[in-house]
Amino acid sequence: MGYGRYHYRYKSGRGGEFLATGFSPRKMALSIYIMPGYADFGDILSRLGKHKLGKSCLYLNKLANIDTNVLSELIRAGLEDLNRHWPVQPI
Repeated sequence: MGYGRYHYRYKSGRGGEFLATGFSPRKMALSIYIMPGYADFGDILSRLGKHKLGKSCLYLNKLANIDTNVLSELIRAGLEDLNRHWPVQPI
């Protein structure tokens, strides 16, 4: 499930379209796609609670292990950062 989309094009000419933010329930963890990888969200992540990071993913075992207000802040910050690089279109 996702929110928004953006079109990207790298200097190499390769491009595409992807969701701006979203989540996927997985067997091992809930995957949340929120961070395009351009900004350092260390301050926010330090207040989030128990989590693991991938390159552009946040992995949560249980929502009860995190502060959902901080998660909302992180999602907003990720969308704002992404929008500075490539415009985010709501869908």
